[in-house]
Amino acid sequence: CCPKADARKITREEHEDARQIARDIAKTKQYVVSMRLRKKVEMLFAHLKRILGLGRLRLRGPNGANDEFLLAATAQNLRKLAKIFPAPQQISKA
Repeated sequence: CCPKADARKITREEHEDARQIARDIAKTKQYVVSMRLRKKVEMLFAHLKRILGLGRLRLRGPNGANDEFLLAATAQNLRKLAKIFPAPQQISKA
């Protein structure tokens, strides 16, 4: 109808090439594997923050933060270990 009108033009953004590269990378098998592994790590950090209360550190300084994080990670690993190896059942004597 109006081939020379401005409304008929489709503009391409400046960073569209980079976006297309990212879309192409997202279609690869390596990307899928990477996202699966990342999800595992992200879920562990989310559990630390939400369930174990590590959203805000209580100790000051790098050493205090390191100690607090190590304690929380140890608690998390012990919880995982307890799920793998359940406590032995005690035999009651009558």
